[in-house]
Amino acid sequence: MPLTNVSGIARSEGDPRVERKGPSSLTGPDRLARALGWFSVGLGIAELVAPGRIARTLGLEGKEGLIRAYGARELASAVPTLSIDKPVGLAARIGGDGLDLATLATALHPDNPKRSNAAIATAMIVGITLLDVVAYKSVKAAHRREPGSDRDYSDRSGLPRGAEASRGLARKDFQIPADYRAEGTVADALPALAS
Repeated sequence: MPLTNVSGIARSEGDPRVERKGPSSLTGPDRLARALGWFSVGLGIAELVAPGRIARTLGLEGKEGLIRAYGARELASAVPTLSIDKPVGLAARIGGDGLDLATLATALHPDNPKRSNAAIATAMIVGITLLDVVAYKSVKAAHRREPGSDRDYSDRSGLPRGAEASRGLARKDFQIPADYRAEGTVADALPALAS
């Protein structure tokens, strides 16, 4: 069920009905960052809830506390990745990927019976790291503002002449309606201020 249909639940009688939603303002890099943020949430929860099982699967017995700490790190990096501070969260994810790879490198020794699982996890982390780097660079590029550059708002109906030309228009053209003015009996009923 689309969210536009769900929004009808909160409508009061007489409110206009949402027929369709407009295009998303999220860019492709924003969507990739969001997906990586939700991946961080899922992985972080798994590392917090089942660090023993993850450690046994990878041959990292005895490192459950470290895996649990990595879960908290994943959740902490997910918050900015899912917010407007995407580059901060993605940079934290890239740093975390480095820690994950360093930890997995200890599980790739020949006498680890779960070495193949650790190799698969390492390959997955390398792939995720590449996605994190691409998302970081893309988000930074998509939201870059050149110093001294003004944005063009001429195509917007709310500011057809741009932001600077629109400043103060409401104040200049504003007329207080007669029924809003403090005159007559209401003004007379107010206590006079002592000078």
